[in-house]
Amino acid sequence: MSNAADKAQALLDQARQKIQQLQQVDPFFIDLSLRENPVGARVGQTLADKLDILPKVREFGFDHILLGTLDYSMPEELEVDDDFMMHLRDNHYDMTGCYAFTDIGLCDAQGTFTPSPSMIKLRDYKVPNTLHEIYLSKDGMAGQYDLETLKRSLPASIAWLHEHIQGDSGGAPKIFINVVDGCDAFAENPAATFEILQLLATQPIEGLSMEDDRGTYLPFQVGAFVAAARELMPRPLKILVHMHSGGGFENASVLEALLNGADGAWGGLPKRAAIIGHASLGELIANLVRLDNPNMSRYQLGQLLPLATCLQRLDEDEQVPEDLPILGRNAYRLPLSFFRQRPDRFQDLVPEAIGGTYGYRICPVVSDPAVIAGRLAEVTGQSADSFAEADLQQMVRLMRRDLRAGERIVYDEPDQLLKLYQRAKG
Repeated sequence: MSNAADKAQALLDQARQKIQQLQQVDPFFIDLSLRENPVGARVGQTLADKLDILPKVREFGFDHILLGTLDYSMPEELEVDDDFMMHLRDNHYDMTGCYAFTDIGLCDAQGTFTPSPSMIKLRDYKVPNTLHEIYLSKDGMAGQYDLETLKRSLPASIAWLHEHIQGDSGGAPKIFINVVDGCDAFAENPAATFEILQLLATQPIEGLSMEDDRGTYLPFQVGAFVAAARELMPRPLKILVHMHSGGGFENASVLEALLNGADGAWGGLPKRAAIIGHASLGELIANLVRLDNPNMSRYQLGQLLPLATCLQRLDEDEQVPEDLPILGRNAYRLPLSFFRQRPDRFQDLVPEAIGGTYGYRICPVVSDPAVIAGRLAEVTGQSADSFAEADLQQMVRLMRRDLRAGERIVYDEPDQLLKLYQRAKG
């Protein structure tokens, strides 16, 4: 092999090593289907909805579940999240593995610490674990605290939580420090970010969580931020990520984070999120299934697609967008037989693997006889092989002729498809 070919092969080997790494990862997930999804939804969730959802996400396989956010800006005006946690407490639900978002308390220059209202609620609602939020970019800290105040307040806040919160099975609470503007902080204020992460590495916490809260950072940037965080916060401290969909990079960014030292992610099972979407746990699980990651077998994969779809319909009071990758209806409606994914081809993800089935969609420019037969079977209830090949071929010809004649017809609609079929037979 030539030197150039050796280098080319080495590049392919690097990619193969990354695949192997993703096949072996056993990610730590915190499910936010009770909070992340309704935040950006048209409707949201009632108390009854949340009580219905909680056992479903547990049955799916999530051991770590966020119950809600203990509102920071208007703590006296209770939300459904408050009602939900109080209901679980008052009715003696098992809250093992449950979390709530809280913000830190503040320690003044004289050393007097004041817990935030959200911390007091966490104690009173008897939620055992928390994602404890801070900001580290200059814009994020502005109007809240300066760096010196944050350095005083973080250890005091963590100590208060350990003193007042009873964790799972009576142990210590699991505390993740969530840097809401984590990617901004690494990009814009790295020196202060490094200092805070080095401080956190000395604290009795479970780990770090960091967000791209607008979804604007590229995957290689996210990978670099996570790798930098891992240098400052070695294992066994965990690093989790949460990526929004602003630029369309979100799923690639989560995979890049896992490759660069992240232990997992948090998010809802469906795609819906605080803005137009996020790297959902449903998508991440599906992509790891695509890579033959055996650790995904702990989840009820046959329920992934129907459960994610059901939850998004609940939050939005409308159908899931048809063209959403992985979770949308058209993700598995074939317009052309060539696009069919197969179980014997690595990295293909057949819909049956996540609880779906293949369908068919007529696109007049490309749909072939097999797709047309499949769609006819859906519409008529007859078997696909009951339609004559000659008639199917004629339907292809007629669609082409109609377009050339300037006719724009939606043949995917049942009435139009049946009219086309009768013309082909005629």
